[in-house]
Amino acid sequence: MHGQRTVAGLLCLLLVAVAYPPAPVRAQDVKPIGKVVAVAGKATIEHIDAAVVQARLSDEGGSAKVGDPVYRGDVVRTGADGRLGINFADGSSFSLSSNASMEMSEFVYDPDGKDNSTLISLTRGTFTFVAGSVAKTGNMKVDTPVATLGIRGTTPHIEISDDGTVKFATLIEQGKDAVMKRKAGSTVAPPRQRRADRALGICRGC
Repeated sequence: MHGQRTVAGLLCLLLVAVAYPPAPVRAQDVKPIGKVVAVAGKATIEHIDAAVVQARLSDEGGSAKVGDPVYRGDVVRTGADGRLGINFADGSSFSLSSNASMEMSEFVYDPDGKDNSTLISLTRGTFTFVAGSVAKTGNMKVDTPVATLGIRGTTPHIEISDDGTVKFATLIEQGKDAVMKRKAGSTVAPPRQRRADRALGICRGC
């Protein structure tokens, strides 16, 4: 008899859970980590978290716009004619060329914190960026198909071709370095330096 009451009670709880599912996380509770500051041509931001999608319901297939928020976990892509610029909360700035793909895998930043960290995964395209506070006080890494780069205040320029070949350069004026950790079975050419006036444009403080 006791067992029957227990089963009946569990069934009632199950029915209540189905009828009244937990309320979704409110979009305003999810804090963006950056925003779009420049865009040309086709560029999209795929929000992985359903709660984030509620923050901005763009038209299906629509292009990103200046002022659009960027969240942790987002995947940013540009089309054949697309270019995109993003500023992040720690002061870092990214510029993406056409046919580029970038995932915001991790972003932890507190101006007063000591455990700041960033992990950005680049899979295709050309990227130029200015590292912000996380690179100077925390742990900033950029993942590519052949190597993971530890960024130390540099201004890198990374080119990833369709066949997975990666070219890496730093701007001369920065005078700082990046550490490359090769992935198993891959080879990476040593970083080269570029003249600052030949780098892709980056919008800081936009």
